[in-house]
Amino acid sequence: MNYPQHKPRGSVRRFFGGLGSVITFLRNLIMNTFFIIFLLIIFFAFEGASKPLPASFALRVAPSGVLVDQRNYLDTASLLMKDDNEEAETVVRDLVDAINAAADDKRIDTIVLELNGLRGGGITKMTEIGQALLAFKAKNKHILAMSDNYSQDQYFLATYADEIYLHNMGEVELTGYGRYITYYKTALEKLGVNVHVFRSGKYKDFVEPYLRDNMSDESREHNAQWLNALWAQYTSTVEAQRKLSEGSLNKLINNLDSRLLEVKGNSAQLALDEKLVDKLVSRNEIDNILIEKFGKSEEGNFYQAVNVRSYLADVHKNQTSKADQVGLIVASGTILDGYQQEGSIGSENFVELLRSVADDTSIKSLVIRIDSGGGSAFASEIIREEIAAIRAKKIPVLISMGSVAASGGYWMATAGDEIWATPTTITGSIGVFGAFPTLENSLGKIGLNTDGISTTELGGGASIERALAPKMHSVIQSGVDHIYQNFLKLVAQARKKEIADVHEIAQGHVWTGAKAQEIGLVDKLGTLNDAIAAAAQRADLKDYSVKLITQKLSTKEEFIRKLVGEEDAKGFIPKALLKPLTDIQQVQRELSPLLKPLLALQHMTDPQGVYATCLECVSP
Repeated sequence: MNYPQHKPRGSVRRFFGGLGSVITFLRNLIMNTFFIIFLLIIFFAFEGASKPLPASFALRVAPSGVLVDQRNYLDTASLLMKDDNEEAETVVRDLVDAINAAADDKRIDTIVLELNGLRGGGITKMTEIGQALLAFKAKNKHILAMSDNYSQDQYFLATYADEIYLHNMGEVELTGYGRYITYYKTALEKLGVNVHVFRSGKYKDFVEPYLRDNMSDESREHNAQWLNALWAQYTSTVEAQRKLSEGSLNKLINNLDSRLLEVKGNSAQLALDEKLVDKLVSRNEIDNILIEKFGKSEEGNFYQAVNVRSYLADVHKNQTSKADQVGLIVASGTILDGYQQEGSIGSENFVELLRSVADDTSIKSLVIRIDSGGGSAFASEIIREEIAAIRAKKIPVLISMGSVAASGGYWMATAGDEIWATPTTITGSIGVFGAFPTLENSLGKIGLNTDGISTTELGGGASIERALAPKMHSVIQSGVDHIYQNFLKLVAQARKKEIADVHEIAQGHVWTGAKAQEIGLVDKLGTLNDAIAAAAQRADLKDYSVKLITQKLSTKEEFIRKLVGEEDAKGFIPKALLKPLTDIQQVQRELSPLLKPLLALQHMTDPQGVYATCLECVSP
């Protein structure tokens, strides 16, 4: 019998055959890796249950990174690879909830504030935490603060403690508040860039850096007002907490050079002499003090303590939602059109969240926490309309202002039944602007010129490579003025004022929360919890729970967050076991730019190019 002769494969077929084998091997490797991880998850889900908390312990409050009302979105790859030792952000409400629960917990008689990892957060957010700490102390409980060094923010929070410990080579850095801005006018002229600006409101200085080389008198005036007001709040709070004489902090700062000479440059000793701290210690000494006071933990040379995340997991496991609820939505970041990730306020996302409230019969009232300096005027209006629709369904809506609720943030707030702020909230900035550059002079310097024809004097519209037609300038300015007038009308209607009276306190002027209440832009002063209590009262709720309403995560995102312990409970498996999955995610992220072109992110997406945004609205 003659068998068919097999022809040897050519080089091309051999190449693709080998490539197919490699792909099959990689596919099997990846699938097997995921299968092993899945088995480990099941194992650790049963074996890795969290241990019960000790019979008595200190609550370890160790905020890290920046204090926020809402975390910025992290994709699953970033979530897997983030550093667990120091979070980039700490949610204020988590700390406040833990401290409030600890006040009534018989297992806890002391809070230890470990402040080395805190990078900032602003006086408003720290004051909200401080109010919870004061309530804890009112139950005859104790607070101890410790850090190697204290920044200005760290020290403000530390002053709520009964005792403040400082490393014997550390310092307390107090400098006061300042606001310095880089101005680009001359640089832009040298580059041949023309920035066209359209604004309503003499204090609306968002675009000022492109028009000047220094701060205008109007900008200097209102920046000085709110900065001085916030610094006065800082110093009065610290001096009251530390029982220092009035004006002592300013006196120390203004004479810091000579005072340091007196102590031969020893900053720690100066802090002790000025009664800013209670004791200077080395790290070993503070470790021994804490172990002696609270006992030694089972996990190494550490004092018996429970961190906020573990403590909240323990608190929440026995909590059940009540039949009546107060809804809470956090609006944090720049206001943008469309769908946006957390950390920005997307008009479409926010509308969906608001409509979910309207469909939830358990929610009897709503609190919207705004922490935003504004953004798109159009997006702000879309959100305001939807808030008004919630109120039309007889659901009370209260606005709680965080560090900043200005410009577009205030535009949103006008739809609430009540507006609450803290004394140090930055708000107002009622004004709008439009701006864009043209590069005809820049392009001319390198020999590029634009020419053409159009059927009208406005043909072709505004373009970055051509000079702006005079009539186009007038058209855009008219649009900006119109939107500013709409802003004034909204505020006048919401605050029951005359438009002319609103104009006097508007024009882009920034106010503190305390001053805003005086001039009628804010109803009441208080924390987020105060606003929640008021919302419950408006709905006549006696027994209720708070429901945080957030964007829905995909199944994959929920799975990964539970996997790494992003939720209240501890992660099911150690990070080391996630290494293969982390590597796969990293490879996908690195390859994605090669697979498709990168699209430029367009944050300025207002359909009319008009924005209600505040330049200086960054609360110290």
